Amino acid sequence: MKYILVALLPIICLAVPLPDILPSLPQLRKVQSTSVKGKLLCDGKGYEKARLKLYEIDPIKDTLMAEGLTNAEGEFELSGNDTEWTKIDPKLNIYHNCHDEAIECWRKVEIVIPDDFITEGANPAKTFDIGILNINAVLPGESRDCLN
Repeated sequence: MKYILVALLPIICLAVPLPDILPSLPQLRKVQSTSVKGKLLCDGKGYEKARLKLYEIDPIKDTLMAEGLTNAEGEFELSGNDTEWTKIDPKLNIYHNCHDEAIECWRKVEIVIPDDFITEGANPAKTFDIGILNINAVLPGESRDCLN
């Protein structure tokens, strides 16, 4: 009996039009968003043109949600969204060369955005403020990135 059902399953699936089934199925994936802002300093001055990338952490390849640069004062604000089955895991990558211009690869700092700053829907309700970050310091977990 089990083998008959397995053999008939493709025929049954073809007999029921897929568009007729889809509207009755609940949407399992949800659009979720986040926002982050802050200010980067190098030697006490705003660090201009640091590269910023807002990602959703995925097991195989992270999803880029937004990217930008710091302004002349070192300030930035990014927001983005992604559609996932489970809660998104957002992070901010900061790429800079503060006190490191002679070395080819950029210094990279990752900041994980707390769950409290994830909003269901395409527009974030709250913004995670990383505050003022002195990038002169070698920060915990800092690495090098030549491909960013």
